[in-house]
Amino acid sequence: MSGLFTRNRIIGLVLAIIIAGVDQLIKWYVIGPLALREVRNIELLPFFDLTYVENRGVSLGMLTAQTMEMRWALVGMTALIALVVLVWIMRERLMGDIIGLAMILGGAIGNIRDRYEFGYVIDYADLHIGTFRPFLVFNVADAAITIGVVVILIRSFFASDKSDTETAEEPASELNAERPAEN
Repeated sequence: MSGLFTRNRIIGLVLAIIIAGVDQLIKWYVIGPLALREVRNIELLPFFDLTYVENRGVSLGMLTAQTMEMRWALVGMTALIALVVLVWIMRERLMGDIIGLAMILGGAIGNIRDRYEFGYVIDYADLHIGTFRPFLVFNVADAAITIGVVVILIRSFFASDKSDTETAEEPASELNAERPAEN
């Protein structure tokens, strides 16, 4: 069992918990003390506002949950995806991949909690250039998921096998087995 919880995996799991916690803390702050749900919009910078949005769908508003059954189906589907990512983390050895997966897992946990508690995901970050909005309104969890996916894609397309094996954790018995016998 000690091989299951390696240093890299523990770091990844802690990162996922931190991301989910920060996401939930910011969501609490914007709907609690800032009362963004009632105010609807707070202009912070010329290119960034806090805008309250209830996202009842998944990525880009697809698969909108219009009934209670659809809501719970989305909770189940996203929880299943989070479980697959958790299993992937527990099988992965490379720190770079674990970090990307942990970002995805942390973001998924944050959004699953919203969907479970409210029936929708709370989005608030509104990045814009004048009236042009290059992104939909999002939250920390969405940003973490997106960055995590980009990290995984970049690593899978551009990382060389040699650099990956150098950063992987290897048990001491494997390291000793590869060394030539000393005379």
